[in-house]
Amino acid sequence: MKVATKTVNVHEAKTHFSKLLAAVAKGQRITICKDGMPVAELGPLEAKLPRRRSGLLKGRVTISDDFDAPLPPDMMAAFEAGP
Repeated sequence: MKVATKTVNVHEAKTHFSKLLAAVAKGQRITICKDGMPVAELGPLEAKLPRRRSGLLKGRVTISDDFDAPLPPDMMAAFEAGP
């Protein structure tokens, strides 16, 4: 979903900063311009995904001893043929 961007000049940004932050909190992006040129953008923070913990499946997943063994010819032919 594309959110409309509002453009303001530096004076307006300083004067109405609290109102602009309230708009950002609702998902709006604000472009701040100086002398008609965009110089900054205010926007909502991106949601951060939680870090994955290593070892989470330790003891639950096993890899067979022949994991690296060559595939049977019919399976190898199917892989080489592609989708």
